[in-house]
Amino acid sequence: MPLIVAFAASVPMWAASHSAAQVTSTPLRSSAASGDSFTNPLLETGPDPWVVWWKGFYYYSNSTGTNLTLRKTADITDLRHAEKKTVWTPEPGQQWSYELWAPELHHWGDKWYIYFAADAGDNASHRIYVVENDNDDPIEGTWTFKGKVSDPSDKWAIDPTMFELKGEHYLVWSGWEGDKDGEQDLFIAHMSDPWTVDSPRTLISKPTYPWEKHGDLPGRHVDVNEGPEVLLHGDKIFIVFSASGCWTDFYALGLIQAKAGATLLDPKSWTKFNHPFLSTDPMAGAFGPGHNGFFKSPDAKEDWIIYHANPEPGEGCGNFRSPRIQRFTWNADGTPDFGAPVPLGQPLQKPAR
Repeated sequence: MPLIVAFAASVPMWAASHSAAQVTSTPLRSSAASGDSFTNPLLETGPDPWVVWWKGFYYYSNSTGTNLTLRKTADITDLRHAEKKTVWTPEPGQQWSYELWAPELHHWGDKWYIYFAADAGDNASHRIYVVENDNDDPIEGTWTFKGKVSDPSDKWAIDPTMFELKGEHYLVWSGWEGDKDGEQDLFIAHMSDPWTVDSPRTLISKPTYPWEKHGDLPGRHVDVNEGPEVLLHGDKIFIVFSASGCWTDFYALGLIQAKAGATLLDPKSWTKFNHPFLSTDPMAGAFGPGHNGFFKSPDAKEDWIIYHANPEPGEGCGNFRSPRIQRFTWNADGTPDFGAPVPLGQPLQKPAR
């Protein structure tokens, strides 16, 4: 979830939370990418990072609040020197003109799509939208607005991700069950084409464990499940999500799973693990790690996670959040082992080529 720094009781929480211009970043130790090693962070700021590998290049995006921007690089560890281009900016005065959050680049058929959340200037109007590009290189060509992507309930929705399994496409997002803020849950629905949801939404995760329910704000409390990301491994499908408010240092990654052959629109198919899989580590300079993505090394043999975190405590959901990457492995039970956040400035081996 994008940007929040400080609150007043009269300011709607999510409206404050994602304003990309609210915070001036404090310089971090620069990422060094030389030879076979690199250090985190990859950039000084980059909330809600996302990475896709395509034909020898990584394409990276993060929340800016105002537009959709892509970076292209053959070396994800040298993201600071990547080609950077703003590929789409909404015209003012539309329902999708403000607070653009958590853009994700996806390939469907022979075209590219960027899914993102945006609103009309007030947080309650946040919905999911998509733009399309038929160029083979997504940083080139023309991006065309295709419209809102919504299930029939048309409730508040952010943090969309799309995935394909056995020829079927699904959308997963964070939303309100009703029409008022107070709790964010995870939903899934089936898609018939890149901009059409053709099933009712299914609620697959609510904040239930204590580590998911840190969300105190002036005068109120919000429980959060957001930032869902899909990870396939063996006969299982995992959805890794961000739990608790990003304005707290308790922001962490949780996990739900289903069998790959299960009926994914049946809530009974999903099981939640009772513990977080990546949490704050003060010694690593990683406070509130979350809103992640996954990618493979160029040789396709290594699994890597990208996520954002703050370098200091109490920095909230602002531009202090910087993107970090680290390799992960798999436990004997088939679940991912993300380990602990790697300390800022610690040399790491680059993804294998």
